[in-house]
Amino acid sequence: MRTLISTAFISLDGVVEGPGGEPGYRNSGWTFKDVEFLPEAFDIKGREQQEATAVLMGRASYEAFSPVWPNMEDFADYKVMPKYVVSTTLTEDDLVSNWGETTILRSLDEVAALKETEGGPIILHGSATLNHSLSDAGLIDRYHLLVFPLLLGAGKRLFSSSDKDTQKLELVEHEVYANGLQKNVFDVIR
Repeated sequence: MRTLISTAFISLDGVVEGPGGEPGYRNSGWTFKDVEFLPEAFDIKGREQQEATAVLMGRASYEAFSPVWPNMEDFADYKVMPKYVVSTTLTEDDLVSNWGETTILRSLDEVAALKETEGGPIILHGSATLNHSLSDAGLIDRYHLLVFPLLLGAGKRLFSSSDKDTQKLELVEHEVYANGLQKNVFDVIR
């Protein structure tokens, strides 16, 4: 069974919306506007590209990343690995042609089936709504969180507000950086 890893830049109050400057969010760009950049705090991002064997995202994240990431050296390793987009509305004609193999998945059952295939870890980028659904369905195995020392208030959150049983996590890696960022890696306990 493949490991599904959710990776996120997240504020202390749980917001994941607009970290890189995406339009339409009041505090857009909060990861670089409000916290000093320390390269060592982002080492996990490079490690994710080296360890992952596939990328998973929702439609909105695909539409945000696909015009930019294929041409960015920082994301070169993702260009060659298979990508999976969970969407009920996206069509093959909506996919970009310069980002390698991309498959559209239409349901959480298809994500569960993907996890049952041979291969290494699958990394889930962005995709707040998809994170909610996958977490609530028990399909996420690990969280890579870079927690920013910010309170953003309103905005899309990483975790749903569903009324569900307690989900236990085990902290397996952590570090605090001089700029206040915290790296927290949690395994989901089944």
